Amino acid sequence: MFHNSSKTRMDKSKNARSWKKRTLVFIINLFMMVLVGVAVYVVIVFLQMPSLDAILHETRPATVVFMDKNGNEIRASNRIMGTPVSVETLPPYVWQAIVAIEDKRFFEHGPIDIRGITRAVFSNLFHGRFAAGGSSITQQTAKNIFLSREKKISRKVQELILSYWLENRFDKNQILDLYMNRVSLVGGMRGIDAAARVMFQTSANNLTLAQAVQIAAMLKAPTTYSPLRNPEKNIARARIILQEMVRQGFISLNQARIAARELAPAVPVKNTNIYRYWTDFVLDEVHSRIGSFESDMLVYTTMDSDLQEHIADILPEKVGDYQGAVVAMTTDGAVQAMVGGTDYQESQFNRVLAMRQPGSSFKPVVYLVALENGLTPESYVNDSQFAIGDYNPKNYNERYYGDITLATAFAKSVNSVPLKLTETYGIDTVLNMAGRLGVGNKLRREYSTVLGASEMSLLDLTTIYAVIWNDGQSVRPYSITKITDTKGNLLYERNPSDPIQILTPQTVGYMTELLNDVVQIGGTGHRALVSGVLGGKTGTSNNNRDAWFIGAVNDLVIGVWMGNDDFTPMSSKITGGTIPAEIFHEIVK
Repeated sequence: MFHNSSKTRMDKSKNARSWKKRTLVFIINLFMMVLVGVAVYVVIVFLQMPSLDAILHETRPATVVFMDKNGNEIRASNRIMGTPVSVETLPPYVWQAIVAIEDKRFFEHGPIDIRGITRAVFSNLFHGRFAAGGSSITQQTAKNIFLSREKKISRKVQELILSYWLENRFDKNQILDLYMNRVSLVGGMRGIDAAARVMFQTSANNLTLAQAVQIAAMLKAPTTYSPLRNPEKNIARARIILQEMVRQGFISLNQARIAARELAPAVPVKNTNIYRYWTDFVLDEVHSRIGSFESDMLVYTTMDSDLQEHIADILPEKVGDYQGAVVAMTTDGAVQAMVGGTDYQESQFNRVLAMRQPGSSFKPVVYLVALENGLTPESYVNDSQFAIGDYNPKNYNERYYGDITLATAFAKSVNSVPLKLTETYGIDTVLNMAGRLGVGNKLRREYSTVLGASEMSLLDLTTIYAVIWNDGQSVRPYSITKITDTKGNLLYERNPSDPIQILTPQTVGYMTELLNDVVQIGGTGHRALVSGVLGGKTGTSNNNRDAWFIGAVNDLVIGVWMGNDDFTPMSSKITGGTIPAEIFHEIVK
């Protein structure tokens, strides 16, 4: 009996050990399966990761920064990122503000901050909501550069893998550089330099301490803490960052107090669309000068940004529901302003380059022929009905003046006199004069051309007048003085050739006298009269489809066009001597 009892206890003990063993084996196998599963999952996630080197060295369109004639930036095209910045070149407080608020132990911990994560977990449990995050700057860099913003476990795993990869490949300063250059803060642009330019119109290298902490304040949530959209929240968080910087020994209490007094809402950057017609035009010139390009560059232009802004304000107000365009150039051809329409966002078509009928504004070409052939402003000509074949144009209002001086015929812009002059000297002579002035190859060989029926652009027409006011010397419009790369290396520099004397001084003198009469009382362009104006000419095409005024003041020649894009007539009350002349007056005044 004792033997049986002992045997039973031994069997139970053996079974217990066996059960424990099986349980342990099961647990071990389960653990191994979980490990294998996790490993397989990590491998799968790893295989789905983007190409690290490809994204790290991603290509982008070359940024072209346009400068005005005084060397001030007016706009940049294809700017996705700001200018690259570095811990080594930035004022220390710029990157210190970021570290102080985003990851104060960044230089002490590894790819992830275990202490920070633990603190964040307890804080979130205590508050019962997501109140704090524990991502290190390295993790944020991995997320900003390589990953989408999807909230998935796989993305978090990828983030951890990338964080270790980054810390093995780069040192802390380089990772911080990556973070500062790739973080998205404003309008799809990346980098703190882009934010500095948009928010404070300066580069990151020139940020003050106050501006630096205001940009660092945006890192938590760019829109919520924007100094443009929510300045109060931005400034409140900026004050916290200043306190942290003092606590962590980056700045003194006095520096923080001074910076706190300088905190202010950001001023919106001015609307650069007012330059877009110009920069589109210049970009075409860049391609013609240096061909295709892959690196960033600075294009120094002839633009007078104050004049450009002034014209952009005036034009929409004056033309109303119609369209308009203005170009201004110095007498030697430096284009200083170009507004190709009333609203670039609505229409990107540059009407300064549009081919339209110049009407009577072409007539100076014919009068130049007459002046070269011995006539003077006081020479008499006859204004009466004229016909050649089936072509029988009328004067405006069908009024004829009989025998009048050349000056009177020009000032009143009669039609018969330039036609009779063309009959006298020949259509080829007129077209040859246009060719000398730079537009002859674009004109039709017919009498209607004399009255402006052959299309030309506002830029071409203004160039004709520039030749006259350039003492009769050739003019070739230009918009670029030089092009450099971002390091200042010269890629192109304008090297002008000597101008050609196209008109004699006597011819120029007579012509400027005629042009001056147009803007005097009684002339068709009298509404353009303003102190300092040298003269001008009106033009109106058939059925008031186009209205023009080209005039000059000091060394500036200004061309104005008004009309409809679909070539439909405007009101019969609109001629070159009305709104276009008034626009010129407003610009010059």
